[in-house]
Amino acid sequence: MTGKQLKNSILQWAIQGRLVPQDPNDEPASVLLEKIRAEKARLIKEGKIKKDKKESIIYRGEDNSYYEKFADGKVVCIDDEIPFEIPDSWQWERWGNLSYSIQYGYNAPAEDTGDIRMVRISDIQDGEVLWATVPFCHINKSEIDTYLLQKDDILFARTGGTVGKSFLVNDVPYPSIYAGYLIRTRYSNMLSAQYMKYFMECELYWEQLRNGTIATAQPNCNGKTLAKMLLPIPPYNEQIRITDKLNQVLEPVRKYGESQDRLDKFNIQIHDLLKKSVLQEAIQGRLVPQNASEEPASFLLQHIKDEKMRLVKEGKLKKKDVIDSTIFRGDDNKYYEQIGTDYKDISDSIPFDIPDNWCWVRGKTLFLPMESAKPSGCTFTYIDVDAVNNKKNIIDNPKILESLKAPSRATRKLHENDLLFSMVRPYLKNIALVSSAYANAIASTGFYVITPTCALMPQYLYYMMLSPYVVDGLNSYMKGENSPSINNVHIEDFLYPLPPRYEQQRIVTKIESLLGRLMG
Repeated sequence: MTGKQLKNSILQWAIQGRLVPQDPNDEPASVLLEKIRAEKARLIKEGKIKKDKKESIIYRGEDNSYYEKFADGKVVCIDDEIPFEIPDSWQWERWGNLSYSIQYGYNAPAEDTGDIRMVRISDIQDGEVLWATVPFCHINKSEIDTYLLQKDDILFARTGGTVGKSFLVNDVPYPSIYAGYLIRTRYSNMLSAQYMKYFMECELYWEQLRNGTIATAQPNCNGKTLAKMLLPIPPYNEQIRITDKLNQVLEPVRKYGESQDRLDKFNIQIHDLLKKSVLQEAIQGRLVPQNASEEPASFLLQHIKDEKMRLVKEGKLKKKDVIDSTIFRGDDNKYYEQIGTDYKDISDSIPFDIPDNWCWVRGKTLFLPMESAKPSGCTFTYIDVDAVNNKKNIIDNPKILESLKAPSRATRKLHENDLLFSMVRPYLKNIALVSSAYANAIASTGFYVITPTCALMPQYLYYMMLSPYVVDGLNSYMKGENSPSINNVHIEDFLYPLPPRYEQQRIVTKIESLLGRLMG
């Protein structure tokens, strides 16, 4: 169980009356709510707060059903809204019935100097107001009282990524108001402010908030949603016992959660490190033993050349795309690359030693050239960089687009067992094999589409391209600040370690066995 799950469970016990025992000597919540209603009526009569036209009373009928009676006399059964049973001494109530005011904040630009300090959402961090950085604003003196913060007010974020987050005002060291993206709720001092705040951290609160949130690009929630929320009200003395108990147990839970988070991060890091280690060992020929009876990888180079010449004869490949490159180790233990009749010492480019029956190969030799295609039909499947899940390294979010509205980048033709390698921010590892389901899709030019030659097993290609050697090596060529990327030449000129064909299969089997244990 995570720290968050444990905290949610404890808060749930608290609001269900299961965290501390009930005391029959406590004044029941029904009496407490009658006192609050009387106090509100007095404040309305004195003109200190406004009358709520939607005020209601919730009660349980003789048939054990829950009813809500409104100011106009209308009575509605609300059994469907009651989420769970509570002790007999407790009562269900709407937040709006408990509140003396639910007030939106003041809209004004933040200034270095002004009439009064103005607390914004960004000034509240980790349950504290960063008073040293709270800005000022200009406001008419006649309006200040409307927005002035007091101890035990609760601020509620009504929009953006923090919508629903709440803050209990424990101290106001300077006269301050609050900004427009916040809502302030104020209620009777006959209620425990800390109990109210804890309610705003429990799952029942968040569930009601989600149901009332307007889902837009900038999610927002209003005071009406807060006013309609149901919350269980214990007797006052029990509220104090609950908050004392929560104060006592939630600090260890917080520390447990932090420790769990550190452990989870460590497990992810160690998993990633082990995966990288396995892949690196694999492409260096150290994961499975070599078999001297197998045809060496150097023979695969001739198979590649034969395959490409066949494609030239069939008109599927241009002769200039048949790169006659051979990399070998000389008697002097140096590495040379032969292209035609030219030899070049490339020893400084070789990153590590590989087994004798392996060979180094350039991408332009090892891969078939990319093909272009235009969308056809009414619609087509488009795979852009975002369509690849870089945690699972699979295609899981392709788009179905109208062919007439195809983006200009939609030109990469795909085949089954091609490999997509993102050239935009390659360190993010948006890398995936193309399954038969996407063989007729079109990919973005943000990918280098690797079509393997007969020398490569697709799964070996996949793991090789995910290895630290390839990813980190290609990342070293990145250019650009806003959208760092590499280009085709970087992938085509890169050196790749090629094992014999049967060894590729053994490597893939071993990798999947080891990674399966890591995942398990």
